[in-house]
Amino acid sequence: MTIPESAPTTEIAAPADTPRLTQSLGLFSSAAIVIGSMIGSGIFIVDADIARDTASPALYLAAWVITGVMTVIGALSYGELAAMMPKAGGQYVYLRESLGPLWGFLFGWTLFLVIQTGTIAAVCVAFGKFLGVFFPSVSATHWLWHIAHVPAWRVGPMVLGNMEIGVNTANLAGMVVVALLAVVNIFGLRLGAAIQNVFTSAKALSLAGLILLTFTVGVSAAAWQANFAHGQFWKNAGWHSLHAVQVGVGGPTAWVNLMVILAVVQVGTLFSADSWNNITYTASEVKNPRRNLPLSLVLGTGFVIAVYFLASLGYLLVLPMHGDPHGATAAARGIQYASEDRVATAVLGQIFHSAGAMLMAGAILISTFGCANGLSLAGARVYYAMSRDGLFFKSVGKLHPKYKTPVAGLLVQGAWTMLLCVSGSYSQLLDYIIFTELIFYILTIGCLFVLRVKRPDAERPYRALGYPVLPALYIVMAIWIGIVLLRYKPQYTWPGLVIVMLGIPVYLFWSRHGARQSPIGPSESISIQ
Repeated sequence: MTIPESAPTTEIAAPADTPRLTQSLGLFSSAAIVIGSMIGSGIFIVDADIARDTASPALYLAAWVITGVMTVIGALSYGELAAMMPKAGGQYVYLRESLGPLWGFLFGWTLFLVIQTGTIAAVCVAFGKFLGVFFPSVSATHWLWHIAHVPAWRVGPMVLGNMEIGVNTANLAGMVVVALLAVVNIFGLRLGAAIQNVFTSAKALSLAGLILLTFTVGVSAAAWQANFAHGQFWKNAGWHSLHAVQVGVGGPTAWVNLMVILAVVQVGTLFSADSWNNITYTASEVKNPRRNLPLSLVLGTGFVIAVYFLASLGYLLVLPMHGDPHGATAAARGIQYASEDRVATAVLGQIFHSAGAMLMAGAILISTFGCANGLSLAGARVYYAMSRDGLFFKSVGKLHPKYKTPVAGLLVQGAWTMLLCVSGSYSQLLDYIIFTELIFYILTIGCLFVLRVKRPDAERPYRALGYPVLPALYIVMAIWIGIVLLRYKPQYTWPGLVIVMLGIPVYLFWSRHGARQSPIGPSESISIQ
């Protein structure tokens, strides 16, 4: 089968009165989008699962180090592409210009169907659940309209279903946030950026406060003895130590070495550190993008990774890693079996007792709202770029005449996200995100090598630090994690591949019928001199 190319990438001028995206984001706002999109609810809960899988304080922290190395290398590599091609759509544009329009479309298709909208849905429903700490009537069990229960069924390595469809007060609160942010971001990038700046600053201060508490008044002698004294830190971290991994859902238990277990737990750590690339989607709205895009990527990812590592280290100072799932106290349950995996809540509860849950819930409300805003603001720019290439709905490629924002893109993204909230399927979609993201991260960093060969004389205001060693190291690490997940966590991998592949027939349709409906032709294309 021959995959047709979409319209050629020679820029077609738009009419003089056509609204254009305006450069409104400075360095602080750009870094705030990076930080705000990365910090959601993951750092507050994924540590429990990592602790159970690694069963070693050293490997528990090593998992975050690996994520940090990969994320910072990714940011350093994307910086070169962002400075070369500061256009709306970011990663979509890099793939389109380097590997061809099919690969750009498959990224945008997966972003819309799973990555961006599924993450927004999960973050907003998490907002609703933690709102219930202050308002008990807001709960996932308080149904306003229960449509159906979908039983579980197995399809190859996948276990689908087992979800409740309908509206409860928790997902209703989430849907209200989705709708609110979609509407707010219509009224200009400045307003969306201002909200992002405020909430990112607030969540950064909240995490700084959490870290400060764990390193001072929260330090526990019992936790120190359990996690660091008498060689406990290196327990189960030797090259010959074996770790239990359940293969798939309900599959056999495999015993694996530290290289494999560290790859397996990247599902949690990489997900918590994901979405750092969202600033590239808004590239054409960044002031002095050739400087501020690479700088915001490095500053934002560096800050978040440092905070994540310190927070996880702080958890070890307050709670023992190993615990009893039936323990009566937070200290007895440890990090491994924190109630509902809410490690940060257990830590603050250990320090402040009953007030800890309230403090943590407030911090997570701030964090999730800011994260959802950053994701909502950025994602619509990708669909806008796709539409202008004739590869998405025509209306999505038009801007509001006054506010210069992609109104239709924001509304379509919001509508699909709300549908995921009602369907309950977003949680299953999230399982597939990391593997599909790894595929596109590998391809995009590979674009560095492709463009260095295809367009050696192109202007590169910033060149990727450590090229070609660091980008190649990222690709090798990501491929290894992908291979391990294919082998031991098929429920996270094959469904994601299916979603990506389903985009091929959709691409064939859009490339044949969509290009002639494009609002002004394939503008936003790049002419690299």
